[in-house]
Amino acid sequence: MAFGINKQELMQWKERAKQGEISILTHYWVDERFPGCDSVTKVACSDIEKLLQWGKSYGFRPEWVHERGELSHFDVFGDHQKHVLEREGLIEQYERFVNTKPS
Repeated sequence: MAFGINKQELMQWKERAKQGEISILTHYWVDERFPGCDSVTKVACSDIEKLLQWGKSYGFRPEWVHERGELSHFDVFGDHQKHVLEREGLIEQYERFVNTKPS
């Protein structure tokens, strides 16, 4: 479940992905399997080949894609998250969600 974003942000992320763009959205996230990670960056694209090429540029494996049709995506967190957001020019997403707690 996504926390810390509004419906408009989520809808824009989905729409960009469905249009074949690489769409990136960060939100609060809790998963006991990943202690210390309190946010996740979702990178989606309806064009699976485009998404796989994007992932390859960061060293991500094809099997890491969560296949969800038009919203297939990589989950990026931990050490990779800041690096990806910096390279993509979206560091404000990192600063907004990493190491802060939802109010």
